[in-house]
Amino acid sequence: MTTMASITVKKNDGVTDIVWTGVTASAGDKTPALWRSDTAVGTVGQKPVVTMSGQSNSNGDVRRINLDGSYPSVYTDSTTSLTSVRSKMRFTGSFAMPQDATASDINEFVAQITNLVASPLFKSSIQAGFAPV
Repeated sequence: MTTMASITVKKNDGVTDIVWTGVTASAGDKTPALWRSDTAVGTVGQKPVVTMSGQSNSNGDVRRINLDGSYPSVYTDSTTSLTSVRSKMRFTGSFAMPQDATASDINEFVAQITNLVASPLFKSSIQAGFAPV
């Protein structure tokens, strides 16, 4: 089992660190852990968040890890000086991890899939909103 911790990632500039603060640890299956980007603009309810939860399927032979994230586009109203959310970018994903796979196969799968998502091609495709052609 992993232990809840804050996570440091790079901003789009590739240089600046952003800390996603561990807000709530999971209390067990189906209960999400929550991280929030507290350095982002806006009120607490307007900040980017990511959750992760885990659970077994009905047979108990597959563990599913579910991710959900939102990143609000926050602006300040020039007349009222209040911040508002224009829209939210969303991410949802799920990893199905068979419990009969070897540790080395699981480790390789996780490393390759997460590195693919972090690759320049995937990043630029997601930013553009289109799959590569």
